[in-house]
Amino acid sequence: MTTLGIIQARMGSTRLPGKVLRELGGRTVLDRVVHAARESGVLDDLVVATTIEPADDAVVAECERIGVACYRGPVDDVLTRFLGVLETRSAEHVMRFTADCPLLDPRLVARAYRVFAAAGADYLTTSITRTLPRGLDVEVVRGAVLKEIDTMAYDHHRTHVTSYIYSHPADFDVIGMTVLPDLSYLRLTLDTEDDWRLIEAIVEHFGDAPVAVRELADWLADRPELAGLNAHIAQKELEQA
Repeated sequence: MTTLGIIQARMGSTRLPGKVLRELGGRTVLDRVVHAARESGVLDDLVVATTIEPADDAVVAECERIGVACYRGPVDDVLTRFLGVLETRSAEHVMRFTADCPLLDPRLVARAYRVFAAAGADYLTTSITRTLPRGLDVEVVRGAVLKEIDTMAYDHHRTHVTSYIYSHPADFDVIGMTVLPDLSYLRLTLDTEDDWRLIEAIVEHFGDAPVAVRELADWLADRPELAGLNAHIAQKELEQA
């Protein structure tokens, strides 16, 4: 089975513009996500899907610098972006990543993929019943299913790529994967300056290599002042993002 990773990335952000190209421990945020995705060892190919906006010329330049393929498509219709990538590459399985998750854990990516492949499901996600910190979620979908929902997905479902699938579980074979213990109280995604302050502190301590989620959670448990930096931030609703 051919497995393709697609990282959606753009410079535009309502709360933290340009976040994907911020420097974090000697790498850009995007570079860290690319590195972690590749280190999982389950991908045959990897593409960054950005937009046709002039501001995203910088994303294209960064992709060239770090040696990863790049595809350009619509700004808000991210599903069409993903399908555009699939027109250039054949893949039985697609792993979806977002470029605002610089602490992505390759071991979690590999574990989720193995569960998905063994089950033969249409779609797997770790976010239906959330037990992982926000920013470490993993999604895998069959390429054929992604193409199938093109005629069904509307409005916010096109922005979120896979949300039509898990919103219609009677129509698809969906797995919601949980990982214990429950660490969902931690926020490790990058969407605000307070997120940035926390992630900077983590990278300053642990360095360049991706950190296992349990090790990171144990470290933060002894530093509640750090974990509390972004605890007040409300995640956008599905229809808002």
